[in-house]
Amino acid sequence: AVNSAIDTLSTKRGQVGAAESRLNFAINYIATTRENYLAAESRIRDADVAYEVAQMVRLQVLQQAGTAMLAQANQQPAVALSLLQ
Repeated sequence: AVNSAIDTLSTKRGQVGAAESRLNFAINYIATTRENYLAAESRIRDADVAYEVAQMVRLQVLQQAGTAMLAQANQQPAVALSLLQ
């Protein structure tokens, strides 16, 4: 009876140890996955910022080009008038 109880106890200890090992593996896996998701989110946010900055620069260049074209267009009549005088 005592030997049977010791055998049962040993079996249960082994099962608990195996379950603990699986839980530790799951905890480590979840922690690693979380870190990977956070890193990916950071890269996505950084990429969005870079895209928005590039768009802003592009629009600024277009605005400056438009302003330069208007300045040239406004000078054309003045040049023509000065030639007539």
